[in-house]
Amino acid sequence: WEFNGSFHQPSAFLMVGIPGLEALHPWISIPFCALYLTALLGNSMILFIIKKTQSLHEPMYYFLCMLAVTDLGLALCTLPTTLGLFWFNLRTIGFDACLAQMYFIHILSFFESSVLLAMAFDRFIAISHPLRHPCILTRTTVTKTGLAIVLRGVVSLLPIPFLLKRLTYCGRTELSHSFCFHPDIMNLACADIKVNVFYGMVILLSTVGMDFVFIVLSYILILKTVVSLATKEECLKALNTCVSHICAVLVFFIPMIGLSMIHRFGRNLPPLVNALVAYTYLIIPPALNPVIYSIKSSHIREALLRALRRKSG
Repeated sequence: WEFNGSFHQPSAFLMVGIPGLEALHPWISIPFCALYLTALLGNSMILFIIKKTQSLHEPMYYFLCMLAVTDLGLALCTLPTTLGLFWFNLRTIGFDACLAQMYFIHILSFFESSVLLAMAFDRFIAISHPLRHPCILTRTTVTKTGLAIVLRGVVSLLPIPFLLKRLTYCGRTELSHSFCFHPDIMNLACADIKVNVFYGMVILLSTVGMDFVFIVLSYILILKTVVSLATKEECLKALNTCVSHICAVLVFFIPMIGLSMIHRFGRNLPPLVNALVAYTYLIIPPALNPVIYSIKSSHIREALLRALRRKSG
């Protein structure tokens, strides 16, 4: 322990894998490896295809690139500690390293939420104002949107590590997961954490919460536009362009809301439930998003097939 007077700060935290299934960690690591491999290869493939295919240099696919970069970051943030624990039982993570990992996990989650909102706005403009779409969402506008997303996430979450460093920790050092999460670290403190709770809730509601509300409003307006279309075929064609994005929104927001609720109100739930929801939130979206877009987007699918033919030829 490092301490100064009455102020105590642990030199390290202990991570936990899947409670009750520690003996099966080497076997459990197999599906985790498959998910991480899918996330890394799938998102890298999306970026490569969009970069090499001139016809995909459009706002929708620029935002998809942002989503792929965010998903790569999320996968790389949790991969070392998760697989290190499952393979080698490496449970210890330094205090400052834990805060750094926590910061990047949260900031990348905020990026993902913001990118999904930008993609919803893109779909709304493309369906409701198709003729004005190229004028509204220019390359400059997309770039500025990306910079605004990064700036909002960095600034809003910057105080979190410092709010955790000011707390006194005494006794408990065991986390609930194989990665560092703000509510998890905060609950290990034996000091007053009202400021942390208040700030965390305000930031969550004003960023991710507002993003979700605006995404829902975007789809209400999209549905209103689609219903007014003349034929059923036009309606289905317009809605089909949104299917991939709707799946990505559900895959990201449902586990995130569930994990936030568990950390704040579900302390009596079994630890296994907490662990499964947390892994679903951080590992499933980066693995599924490239699969969803590769299956549902005919442009990406065709570009992928062309790339494979060139390599085989």
